[in-house]
Amino acid sequence: MPYSAAHKARSRERILTSATELFCRYGFDKVSIGQIMKLAKMTHGAFYAHFESKEALYNASIHETLEGSRAARLVKGPLSVKHLTALVANYWNLQELARKHEPGPETVLFNEIGNENAEIRTLFEASYQRMRKMLETRLIALSRLKKLPFEPDRKVIAEKSRAILASLVGAVAIAKSLPEEEERRNILEAAQRQILLMLGVKESELDGMLGAVGQGD
Repeated sequence: MPYSAAHKARSRERILTSATELFCRYGFDKVSIGQIMKLAKMTHGAFYAHFESKEALYNASIHETLEGSRAARLVKGPLSVKHLTALVANYWNLQELARKHEPGPETVLFNEIGNENAEIRTLFEASYQRMRKMLETRLIALSRLKKLPFEPDRKVIAEKSRAILASLVGAVAIAKSLPEEEERRNILEAAQRQILLMLGVKESELDGMLGAVGQGD
């Protein structure tokens, strides 16, 4: 008797959830289909009933991670500087780094830095461009409303977006490589502080905004 559509959907979701956890923890190259299926508590042979390759699964994993991320909320949430700065202040924190079942897009990006697999490099570039576009869309809208300390010039906005992503992804990459929690927090807070200043937050307001870093939302 064939499985129902609902059963197939649940099985696919189990595989995708397990893959996302492992990919975000170890990166594409260090994760095997066997490991994914073991974590999903399914047989190895069941994999190909849902995905044609590990690359196809990785693609689905990236898509789901970005769709459910706070970065995606940049274009869905209130059009305010407060909303944008709250995301920056609370997003890249120590609790976020420790999460395995709810990874953010920064884990997807930095895990694959330097990956030589052509298909993964293409997916990496697409993920980066999508995140940058989300950020640019919000920065342009806010600058047109005169809520940011720079003009809505597309070249200026593109430069700001690149700087923000480079700072955040780079800070996460360094922090995850350091064993000492205090220095990890210092790295993350330093990156966040510079970004918030770029967005026009006053120096006197920074400490209060960053007070929750490392303690979750």
